[in-house]
Amino acid sequence: MCTGACSKVVGVALWPFILVSIVSNILLAFPDWKPDYVHEFGKRLTPEVLYLGGLVGGGLMVLIPAVHFHAAGSRGCCGNRCGMFLSVILAAVGALGASYSVVVSMLGLVHGPLCQYMFNGTHLEWGRPFQNSRDGPSLEESYLLDRSQWGRCLLPEGVVEFNVVLFSLLLGAALAELGLCLIQVFNGLFGCCCGTCRDEEEPPALKTYH
Repeated sequence: MCTGACSKVVGVALWPFILVSIVSNILLAFPDWKPDYVHEFGKRLTPEVLYLGGLVGGGLMVLIPAVHFHAAGSRGCCGNRCGMFLSVILAAVGALGASYSVVVSMLGLVHGPLCQYMFNGTHLEWGRPFQNSRDGPSLEESYLLDRSQWGRCLLPEGVVEFNVVLFSLLLGAALAELGLCLIQVFNGLFGCCCGTCRDEEEPPALKTYH
């Protein structure tokens, strides 16, 4: 496969992961499927939701490179060595955005949701019951491995399952985006040095006779 065609494949492959990232980030702002928690500037939303890892990192920062990758795989001003060089720069930007989304989604999973829970068995308060130390819970103590702890969050209802599923989707999509962007970095470098194979696809010029 020539480098131009590979760029087009990478660009097309990124679209579903971009969509998953954006939709997951938006849905995370509506735990219990209610808009109530968006009020008060999101003070009752899990902090990682407000970092916009999926909307900005895995969304916008990967969307722009994906559009260019697709164009670089076609004939025209982007389907040349200069276009492939630009795709390397944009692929690095996309990889940076995807990496940001990976970090944010991992933090969201490790630290758990912000919710209302029973503190010390005496009173209700809003906080993060699974983030029980400055460095976060150890693997052995992680609520992710012990579903019996999930009932500690009383409101929003089902917020633990909600966050785990959506942050997991966000993490998976971001990892896929990161892999595809890194592939395009190497593909773009090769295309910049060796061309996009488009010259070989051009039909030979017709000769004119007088």
